[in-house]
Amino acid sequence: MIHSDNPFGQADDATRRLRGRLGSGVTVITSGSPERPTGLTVSSVVVVAGAPGRVIAVVGPNSDLYDTAIESGRFIVHVCNQEHSGLADVFAGVRPNPGGMFAGLSLDDTEWGPSIKSIPTRAYCSAATIEPVGWSGLLTGTIDRVDFDIDPDPLIYYRGRYRGLPGLE
Repeated sequence: MIHSDNPFGQADDATRRLRGRLGSGVTVITSGSPERPTGLTVSSVVVVAGAPGRVIAVVGPNSDLYDTAIESGRFIVHVCNQEHSGLADVFAGVRPNPGGMFAGLSLDDTEWGPSIKSIPTRAYCSAATIEPVGWSGLLTGTIDRVDFDIDPDPLIYYRGRYRGLPGLE
């Protein structure tokens, strides 16, 4: 659904207003098969150190990702840079992309789902659980593998807008 409302601009919802004031890195999480790929922009992500490491992402229960990640048992967390803001909008459902969210993207089909080649920093995860919490679900996965790239300009979501981190070299 394409909309222009600021999700953090509702004065009567203190929880959303608080969440909007916590700057978060922007990710695109993908899952599914080549026949049924799905993806979602998620800024509520936590990486937990351990053996194995884990990823916890807050995912809306009405999103295709909510069900697909558990059904397939795997997902990929793509860490976005400033150059990916348009792509993040497509996967958030606020910018149309004729042909669907994956149309025109260069992808690798992996056992974890579709890997977006233009976003080279990624965590490949085995889905462990999804637990309903509040109006969302906590998708938890173990980290199987991580690909790193130079992250010169991370994409941050703060108060309903994308931003960069000034002063990074």
